[in-house]
Amino acid sequence: MDIAALIAWLVTALGGFYMLGTWIQRGGIRQQQSGASRLPAPVVFGHFALAAVGLVVWIVYVVADKGGLAWTAFGLLLPVALLGFVMLGRWLPVYRDRATAAATPGGAAAPVTEGAVPAERHFPLPVVLAHGLFAVVTLVLVLLVALGIGGS
Repeated sequence: MDIAALIAWLVTALGGFYMLGTWIQRGGIRQQQSGASRLPAPVVFGHFALAAVGLVVWIVYVVADKGGLAWTAFGLLLPVALLGFVMLGRWLPVYRDRATAAATPGGAAAPVTEGAVPAERHFPLPVVLAHGLFAVVTLVLVLLVALGIGGS
């Protein structure tokens, strides 16, 4: 089950890398000053950094099979999940605005300049859903392994 958790974590990371790259490429960092992006850079990069450190700890756990490392990885996943839920909550209105604009005749309720469009508006819904789903699976698998259920 530890390898299954590793695979789920890696798949989750791929979706996260895609969204992080999209957010940066679309000006998410620059939009912090103007307030166009609803995702604060410290939350985005904190989520990324904690997840990356947790993944490294998990890889070391898989190699070394030390129970304390499994609990450390799980402990790192808890704030990662919290930050992920914060970002999801802040992203949902942006997604709804995009869906509303697409449903109106002409495709937009009002002219919008590209700089005013939040960078996170460009996140594809399937990527967001898959990232969240695999994150939950990862969290549950890591907890089960830390509890000694199905570990190596």
